Formats: sequence, structure tokens, C-alpha cells
Amino acid sequence: MDEQRAATRLRIVIPGGSGQVGRMLARHLQQRGHFVTVLTRGPYTAPWRTMHWDGLSPGPLSPGSWVEELEGADVCINLTGRSVNCRYTAAHRQEIYDSRIGTTRLLGEVIAGLAAPPRVWLNASTATIYRHALDLPMDEANGELGGNELISERRRAPETWNFSIRVAKDWEAAFFAAPTPRTRKVALRSAITFSPEPGGAFAVYSNLVRLSLGGTQGNGRQYVSWIHEADFARAVEFLIFREDIDGPVNLAAPNPLPNRAFMAALREAWGMPNGIPAPRPLLALGAWLLRTETELVLKSRRVVPSRLLKSGFRFEFPDWPEAAEDLVLQWLTRNR
Repeated sequence: MDEQRAATRLRIVIPGGSGQVGRMLARHLQQRGHFVTVLTRGPYTAPWRTMHWDGLSPGPLSPGSWVEELEGADVCINLTGRSVNCRYTAAHRQEIYDSRIGTTRLLGEVIAGLAAPPRVWLNASTATIYRHALDLPMDEANGELGGNELISERRRAPETWNFSIRVAKDWEAAFFAAPTPRTRKVALRSAITFSPEPGGAFAVYSNLVRLSLGGTQGNGRQYVSWIHEADFARAVEFLIFREDIDGPVNLAAPNPLPNRAFMAALREAWGMPNGIPAPRPLLALGAWLLRTETELVLKSRRVVPSRLLKSGFRFEFPDWPEAAEDLVLQWLTRNR
């Protein structure tokens, strides 16, 4: 497999690849010798090719159009989606929904009409599709999709969580409904991707820890599913070359852990022995002040990557303490 990857240079198109995860993935694939084009609403200077698209309509199939980039490409990796780090107002909910389901439907229509469509289409999804899980790990075969249990557990889970699960389900439904028989399709049910780059989830958690605010969040029993950026990029490339894999695939480290242990390991990596805990009422106040939602830290995501493991993928960072140490070291090295 490694020899095949080294000898194969692919044309890869990444719609919505201008965010933190997209840039990380584009950099990884470019360094591996592939020809990468990122479709973005705001083209930027990068070692890879970038092209404007609005994610709303294909426009004419003419030289220089983004549709032409997909014609004859080997791979499409759609990462388009508005950030969920916001208050779930009606306007924001519509933007989140349309940016995922709308662009996925558009890409399905375009790919279905190409003379030489990509051989594989990987589409972003989310580990949030599974139910709030404290009892059992959730994998692709036996994991229980969320939604119904929240109706009877409103005290334990905010009603807005139903929105996130509906988005996830509709997102995958739009993806798999696209009539693309010549294109293998994989839905990337991603956990939180941790990267040492500024502005991401790792930066948010690290800032709390360094301010002595990195204690247990809520009751600390909720599971945190996560993946190191290196394993995310390696897993995506692995799936590109594994022609026998399609359907949903969990992109998460194999060892999720409770929030209490997650925060303790991050404090240790930063050399911060203590952190003020944040019970649910304090989290709700903080989320309101920061214009975000408590779901992002209180929902228990106990997701495991059974399909990757059974297919022979090996994680460089299967455990959070070692991943946290590596991310902190990279952060310190880059910010000296």
C-alpha cells in the first residue's frame, strides 16, 4: 500500500478546503506528491492551486470554471460547512444546514453529469451523528444514531442537540442519494481534529488550561472523541487508496476518554497542575458570553474507528496523553 501511494500522483480537488483542517490536509497531500486544488470562496496564496467557487451553483462549464477542475480528477474531498462554533439562532442554523446539505447536493449533481468523474468522493460528516453515549462505544456497525433519546431526556441534553443530529443525518442522506455509480463514496464521520495551529479546538482548550480554567467541564463523565491532525490526514489518504471501503467511516482515535481525564492529561502536557472546574451553569454562562453552545463540550461522543482498525490502519496517536504532549511540543516550537 505504501509503495502504491508513493508511486501514484493523484489530482485531488478539495471543496471548502480553506479552513484549518482543509489547509492541513492540502499541505499533507501536496507534500506526498499529489496535485491539489482547493475550491474556496476567497482564494488565497498557497503552495497548492486555489480556485473560487460559491458552493451555490455550478455556473457554465467553461475553461477556468470550478466544474472543470472535477472533470477527470481522481479524488473529491468535500469539507464545506459553516463553523458550528456559534449560537444556534435561526439564521445560524439555516446557514449551517445549507452550507452542508446544499453544497453536497450540488456536488452530487455536478459529479453525476461529468464525462470522467472522480473515482472516489470523500464527504465530510460528523461523529455527532451518534447518540449521547456514556454506556457503549459507537462504531459504524453497531453505533446508535442520535435523535430520539433526546426527546425524553431534555433535562440532560439541550433541545438544540436535535438540530445537530438532524443536520448530520440529512448531510449523509444527501451524500449517499447522489446518483454517482462510477464514483466510490465515503462519509467521514470525524471527531474533533486537534492541530497546533492557532484558532482551532486545541487552541481553545489550551488557552483555558494556561489560564488555570482547564478543570473538569460539566460533571466530567461525558466522553471526548478526538483525532490528532496527523492521523486525520493519514486516514484520509488511506481511504483514498482502499478501493474496498465505502460508506460511513469513523475518523476518531481508538481511545475516547471522559472529559475529566481528557482535561487532566491536557493540564499535565502544559505543566499546569490545577484547573478551575466549570459546572453546567457556569458553562452555560460562558457559552452565552462567547456566543457558542454548550453542546460542543457536554455531549458525550464515545466514537471508535472500527472500520479503519479492521482494515489495517495504524494510528500514530491512539492515546490522548501522548497526542496532547506532541501537540503542546509543536505549539511551543512554532511560537518561540
